[in-house]
Amino acid sequence: MQAVLRWLLAVFFLLAGGNHFLNKKWYLAIMPAYLPLHLPLVYLSGVAEMTLGAALLVPGLRQQAGWGLTALLLAIFPANVNMALHPERFRGFPPALLWGRLPLQFALIALVLWASRNE
Repeated sequence: MQAVLRWLLAVFFLLAGGNHFLNKKWYLAIMPAYLPLHLPLVYLSGVAEMTLGAALLVPGLRQQAGWGLTALLLAIFPANVNMALHPERFRGFPPALLWGRLPLQFALIALVLWASRNE
């Protein structure tokens, strides 16, 4: 089960990271105003997602990838909060969904930590 989840998470983070380059305008829109260098941060987080997602599949890097993804998920949490606080900017998403995805980020962290443990 852990191996299957590891593969699913790796694919998820590889696709999500690549999406930062394909849909950068969307990621720029969710960035909190107080953060500097929005475009470099969007690219950096995309590279980090792809790199750490792939590293989940490398036994010698698995645990470090799990901790790195956890740190990344915590670092991008303010962007998700920003979306929830400003639902008028994201009319394609019901406000309840924007708020509901916040606790899901912590569930994702738990899955990452479990999948990245050495068997």
